[in-house]
Amino acid sequence: MRFRINHVTRYEYAEPVSLCHSIAHLKPPQTARQRCLSSQIRVDPWPAVHREHEDFFGNRVSYFSIQQAHDALEVRAQSEVEVTAPTLPKPEATQPWERIVDRLHDRYDEPMTNLRIFTLPSPLVPPDPDARAYAAESFLPGRPILEATIELMGRIYRDFVYDPTSTTISTPLAEVMEQRKGVCQDFAHVAIAGLRGLGLATRYVSGYLETLPPPGQVKLQGADASHAWFSVLIPNLGWIDFDPTNDRIPGEQHITTAVGRDFQDVTPLRGIFYGGGTHELRVAVDVNRVPPAGTEASVAEPPAAGVQPPAPSSRSRMQGS
Repeated sequence: MRFRINHVTRYEYAEPVSLCHSIAHLKPPQTARQRCLSSQIRVDPWPAVHREHEDFFGNRVSYFSIQQAHDALEVRAQSEVEVTAPTLPKPEATQPWERIVDRLHDRYDEPMTNLRIFTLPSPLVPPDPDARAYAAESFLPGRPILEATIELMGRIYRDFVYDPTSTTISTPLAEVMEQRKGVCQDFAHVAIAGLRGLGLATRYVSGYLETLPPPGQVKLQGADASHAWFSVLIPNLGWIDFDPTNDRIPGEQHITTAVGRDFQDVTPLRGIFYGGGTHELRVAVDVNRVPPAGTEASVAEPPAAGVQPPAPSSRSRMQGS
């Protein structure tokens, strides 16, 4: 399935900003099930410096610096991607999760060396005994890794309330575990903390989810949003994604922009600026299907039985721009 994504971030400042330095994770990468056909970032005012590099995690990172006075900043990212759904074995046929932990911590298993970083605590996902105990309820001895992770994903969906007013980007993981409320960023961090506590390699995924309007209504422009989920390393299968916000394994409607240890590694846009005083932030995202040439836009297929469909944008919002 092919999508065209427009992501506009606009800052308006009360006073002029004399200098700003920013980095953005807005260009989708090439992955096993995702092809980035085109991607560009336009910055207004025009930056004095604008370059791109690939970070340790393989993300496409854009850096820019504006060295002239300005009272507004707009960053517009436009991309076109093609996404395919993963092909997975039966959950009960995958290997026991303890065997994967043994491989990750085997000093002689060289292919796993660079992946061990995803078993370690990170700034926003510190060790959390409650998260580990929560995950352990699904990871019984000898249980197949895919079967256990699917159950954990479903439990987070049922046990945690989606509430955009309950947390901010600085809300500690321990507080999310205690209040059982949050947004997609928080739910991903809960799963990551629990699985890392068991010794598994787990990473944070930032991206977009195509959202569909209620039947009979027109999709509002700019009403989509960034989304977040997590992925688990399963040898011989690779990184498998899980979306606890919607209780589903991501398929064609999930578009990846960056991966890392936690949200801090993959923020859509962050930086520093001098001056400005107070500021107002506006973000608008559109994820639209690109129909095959000569055809009308396709209608979304109904979800499989027992799988929750992606809700309208209210359950796909991630904190941050």
